Amino acid sequence: MSELNKDVIDLVWGRPSGGGVSTSIFRRWSQGFVFSEYEQTALEQFEGGPCAVIAPVQAFLLKNILFSRESSVWRQMSEEEQRTALCSTLSEILESACASPSSGFCLVTWAKGQSPKTSTLSKTPTPSQTQDTSEPESSQPQQEPEPTALAAEDLGFEQFHSILHKRTVLSVADLREEVLSLCHSWRGCCGVLLFLYSVIITKGIENIRNEIQDPTEPLIDPIHGHGSQSLVNLLVTGHAVSNVWDGDRECSGMKLHGIHKHASVGFLTLMESLRYCKVGTFLKSPKFPIWILGSETHLSVFFTKEMSLVGPESPSEQARRVFQSFDPEDNGFIPESLLEDVMKALDLVSEPEYVSLVKSKLDPESLGIILLGPFLLEFFPDQDSGIPDSFPVYHYNGLKQSNHKEKVEYVEGTALVLGFEDPMVRTDDTPVKRCLQTKWPYIELLWTTNRSPSLN
Repeated sequence: MSELNKDVIDLVWGRPSGGGVSTSIFRRWSQGFVFSEYEQTALEQFEGGPCAVIAPVQAFLLKNILFSRESSVWRQMSEEEQRTALCSTLSEILESACASPSSGFCLVTWAKGQSPKTSTLSKTPTPSQTQDTSEPESSQPQQEPEPTALAAEDLGFEQFHSILHKRTVLSVADLREEVLSLCHSWRGCCGVLLFLYSVIITKGIENIRNEIQDPTEPLIDPIHGHGSQSLVNLLVTGHAVSNVWDGDRECSGMKLHGIHKHASVGFLTLMESLRYCKVGTFLKSPKFPIWILGSETHLSVFFTKEMSLVGPESPSEQARRVFQSFDPEDNGFIPESLLEDVMKALDLVSEPEYVSLVKSKLDPESLGIILLGPFLLEFFPDQDSGIPDSFPVYHYNGLKQSNHKEKVEYVEGTALVLGFEDPMVRTDDTPVKRCLQTKWPYIELLWTTNRSPSLN
């Protein structure tokens, strides 16, 4: 890894003015993938920062547990099932990130004999137990130490980068086998960073720099320790683009890259409710009903088993999306001069006489604007989206301190998605709900707990 270290460090951490990453930020990122002792399918995050990796991994993990597992008891897993599910998920993300399968996949792990002790609380391992070997872990289960989050605290930033080793595998089958054999590394000290570095080198440093809008912006903020949107997008879509809209856009002669296809899991952000950005359909309407939720400083996951939420777009949903594409500031209305363009885009009758008639009906007071609600009611009344009136939902927040009694558990609730014609019914006004309203404007949430789950 020595020849790659500088490029990887520059890409991930940037070039901090002090010459290195602060001890506290590196320590926050030095945890492994650890399952909660209170929720067997939930990963635990011990301090702020690594949610940019942990939340996407949790989202894909839930996808695989909910929709690919034969057992319907999705909240219970044995330790062996946890190990298999985690490694299968990590392999899937690595496959998605691989720009050129012919060049193989790279796994970053400890150099032989350099693996740090996983826990000062576990039994002192023998020298052979601390070595990273190529022998599959499944053949030596008794040597797997108990995973912990902030182990080997004496391992500093520079020392960590001096004892890394790169392995290359050439086929997907070999990748899955090798990832499984390294399960103790992913779950032990610095497992999150080892996996992140594996994704980066598999993708290719130059490929990532070409996709990031500002190549000088690091994937992890060296001051606050938060992951960038490019990092989240890399793990969710395999592309480290900096934006969340659909497709590419031109701005002052610059091409700004966005998302180019439907993701397996989605992304919604509170920043959209504050009008700082607009998430496109490819992230808002993923293949599975699982969404990473972004606040100003943290990532959590909202999910359900209700597949109708991600079914084909209904005509009214398409009309809403097209209308909003002509309303980039999300005002809820367009100038009446754009009505004809919207109607053409939706393949509605758009003869000038008919458009004029529609204008007079939708804008009887001649204000010069067309509101979204009346437009949808005019052309798509009584549209059934196929979504049930109510359905069970769950929220995951991996941060211990954000959970009741610091127990990382899913918060259960019931969601109701109301029609746009009745916006006055309100259950609460929480950050989680405001975030979800960027996808379902009139969603209502009833949680089984006394307090709503936290986005932070």
